Amino acid sequence: MAIRIYLDEILKERHMTSKELCRLVGITEANLSILRSGRAKGVRFGTVNKICYYLECDVGDILKFDGKLDEEEPEYEA
Repeated sequence: MAIRIYLDEILKERHMTSKELCRLVGITEANLSILRSGRAKGVRFGTVNKICYYLECDVGDILKFDGKLDEEEPEYEA
C-alpha cells in the first residue's frame, strides 16, 4: 500500500490503548485493527477527524505516502 499507517506509534506516544481510541471515536476494534495493519482500502474523513482530535495529532502524523504508486490491478504489456 502506498499509504503507510502510523497509528500504533501515535497511540504509544499518547499512552492510549486502541480499545480506548475505539470507544472515543465510535468504531469497532476490528475496524481499527484493519486500519492499523494497513489493510484498509479506505477510511472516512469523519473517522480520521475524530482520530486526530482524540490523539491530538495531524493527519500527516498517522498517514504517510511512501512515494510509490499503488495500483489495484497489474498492468499487462501488449
